[in-house]
Amino acid sequence: MRRAATLTLCALALAPALAQAESGVARRAAAARAAGVAAAYGARPAAPAKTAATATAAALSAQTATSHTTPGAAMLAVMPAAAAASMPLASAATGAGQAQSPGSAPAPAPAPAPAQSKATAVLQPQPASQCRGNIYLTFDTGSQAQAKLIAETLQKHRIKASFFLANEKTVNGDYSLDPSWGPYWKARLAEGHVIGSHTFDHDVLVRDGAAGQLEVKPGFGASAGKLRSLSPEQYCGEIRRVDQRFMELTGSHLDPLWRAPAGRTTPRALAAARSCGYTHVGWSPAGFSGDELPSEKYSNTSLLAKSLRDLRGGDIVLIHMGIWSRKDAWAPANLEALITGLTQRGFCFATLRDHPDYSSSFKRP
Repeated sequence: MRRAATLTLCALALAPALAQAESGVARRAAAARAAGVAAAYGARPAAPAKTAATATAAALSAQTATSHTTPGAAMLAVMPAAAAASMPLASAATGAGQAQSPGSAPAPAPAPAPAQSKATAVLQPQPASQCRGNIYLTFDTGSQAQAKLIAETLQKHRIKASFFLANEKTVNGDYSLDPSWGPYWKARLAEGHVIGSHTFDHDVLVRDGAAGQLEVKPGFGASAGKLRSLSPEQYCGEIRRVDQRFMELTGSHLDPLWRAPAGRTTPRALAAARSCGYTHVGWSPAGFSGDELPSEKYSNTSLLAKSLRDLRGGDIVLIHMGIWSRKDAWAPANLEALITGLTQRGFCFATLRDHPDYSSSFKRP
């Protein structure tokens, strides 16, 4: 009788935890993520996991076992060799990179109109004492098809990130810095995210021109697709135009950071930006999410596996808010899985305001 009573009490004590672990939706989602990650590593199929927690732990164990693979080797492990050599990468320190292409895929169905989030309280950071290191999620404007999902996912996990804005055409038929997007950006500002410039017309730097000029090719605006020659002052003006529009939309200025479209910079461009108070931010080699690559060659499963395997504390991650040319969108499949996987590895998330390479930029008078 005493033993039976003891077993009954134990069962009652464990019931809530078991019920949570055995939740049908959670179990299937975690098992699917674990199976995808395991497949990306070439692991043999395992016996069906009894709980979602067991499945996730098994996948993370596989990730940890390969955690010392170099970023370059890890990248090659999940993509065709012919395409790997041309994969665009940029260093957080230099911002050097290759141009990205918006592609010509048919526009997806219009996304829901942007609306101001109900939760406008500033998100609270995770306890620093529990962090293995910080990961810096950054989001560049794009088609904006994933804008709502990104905002909701960051809110759900109480994560603050960094955004870089250009006035880009969206799936709603408007532009990302039109008044219709004012409530969205105002809500992100209220949540405590860092927001910087991506140049107004998404001006991709082509080369340094003659007589101190900078040659760029805008992605949008009146000169879209045409080569333009700008003075350093004019180039700086393209960075500042985002701040001017952001001020009109939100009543606040941008943070003193910018990211060159496609990560392309030159010493002349960097100097021009510094002259008007902006510090350039690229991304870490391991932080290239691959969301702008063709999904026919680079599946979401393989890209997620690469990120979970290669990312380290201090890395800056590049994610777009929608890519026209990618058929199987990255964020719906990978954003939450990436956050969950990195959290389970002991990482925390922070804005570039807390990054040691950029924190001093926020302290300028």
